[in-house]
Amino acid sequence: MWFQVFTFYLSYFAFSQAQDQASFVRSNDPTGRCHYTFTVAGPDRSSCTGSITKAEVKGILTRISLLEALVGRLIEDVDEGAETGLHPNETGGLQEAYYQVSQEKNQLQVDKKHLSKQVQEQQRRLNELNMELENLKQRTCQQTHTSGAALDEKRPTGDLAHNAEDGAYQEMKAEVTQVCLTSGCGELLSVGDPVMLRKADTIMGKYGVWLQDPEPQGSFYTNETVWRIDAVGKDVRQFFAYEDMDQFTRGFPMKVLVLPEPVESTGATIYKGSLYYQLRRSRTLIRYNLTSETVAAHVELPYAGFHGQYPYSWGGYTDIDFAADEQGLWVIYSTSKAKGAIVISQLDPKSLEVMRSWETNIRKNTVANAFMMCGRLYTVASYTAANTSINYMFDTSTGEGRTVSVSLKNKYRYNSMVDYNHALRKLYAWDNFHMVTYSLRLGGQQKDNM
Repeated sequence: MWFQVFTFYLSYFAFSQAQDQASFVRSNDPTGRCHYTFTVAGPDRSSCTGSITKAEVKGILTRISLLEALVGRLIEDVDEGAETGLHPNETGGLQEAYYQVSQEKNQLQVDKKHLSKQVQEQQRRLNELNMELENLKQRTCQQTHTSGAALDEKRPTGDLAHNAEDGAYQEMKAEVTQVCLTSGCGELLSVGDPVMLRKADTIMGKYGVWLQDPEPQGSFYTNETVWRIDAVGKDVRQFFAYEDMDQFTRGFPMKVLVLPEPVESTGATIYKGSLYYQLRRSRTLIRYNLTSETVAAHVELPYAGFHGQYPYSWGGYTDIDFAADEQGLWVIYSTSKAKGAIVISQLDPKSLEVMRSWETNIRKNTVANAFMMCGRLYTVASYTAANTSINYMFDTSTGEGRTVSVSLKNKYRYNSMVDYNHALRKLYAWDNFHMVTYSLRLGGQQKDNM
């Protein structure tokens, strides 16, 4: 670029001084070195006579100096214009505009941090209200007269205070006062027909895990976020997150996480902002924090069978099955001491330590799946029969189990995962590539909630 500009200025200068009687030659000398030769006629005559005078030398040097200055100035302007894409005269205005934009950007970042802190604080207060509501729902009817005062102690402030007067807060209080009529966490009475939300489009999705967190933590993921793991394969690590059910049904994940340790089968669950799953080919339990995307706990489940020792009847290395319900986090498995019968252990959701265990009298390999609801274990009779049933119930509050008969449809004839969401009172299932939900009706719950 600068060579072309230099040539242009030389030609222009020669033309203005000698009416276009100038020449510029570029050639190699005998040694191969490149030489540039510029020839221009003098301003006073068309041919040289005698020796060059001092006045001519001085004039030539003056014109050369002027030419060098012009070329140098042009090269600076070209370089600056190439960087900014603007004419040199516009660079001053650009710098000022850039400074103003930078100042505005810095202010926006400060405002964003401030708003983020406010949102987190309001979310924390809402979570406290929801937790208090759930606690009140589980109390006896004789205690409901204290519910209004208990909620008022945690009444929201600031921007939420106005909303509280507008109805949402009052509805929450009203719901608590009717706890005996509507909250019912009784025994399972009936299961609705399956509703298909999504079908997997590859062989990797023949069976898997899909859930929503009934008690999400933090502000990034919500109870509308849908989570999915395709469980077919020897090194299952991909973990899909969808913003809501609409994005899930359309197949548009907002994030794909890669788990640090591979997943074993379809026994994972999501609870209070963490993914709980079994490490492949081991009895190790893992808690994966969804916010920090790190392993938060990593322990062995004592004496638990794994990798095909005590699976459900459909196989799939379903030896260890996590579950969550109104009363906390559970794990369903068996041991050699139990001789293959189902063992239920309640876990600390942070440390994964076993807090208490129960041994049932139903063998794990005789049922297709199991889930926990209101502190009770329920088992599914068949994973392939189109019309099967929930055939057994074990109540951890009494330590007793018995047979039951609640109809359940396996519409797609290969139901490999069944989990309960206590916030929505639904079963989530993975039936032969199809991800479905079932509505439920429990004892003490109004029928129109189905």
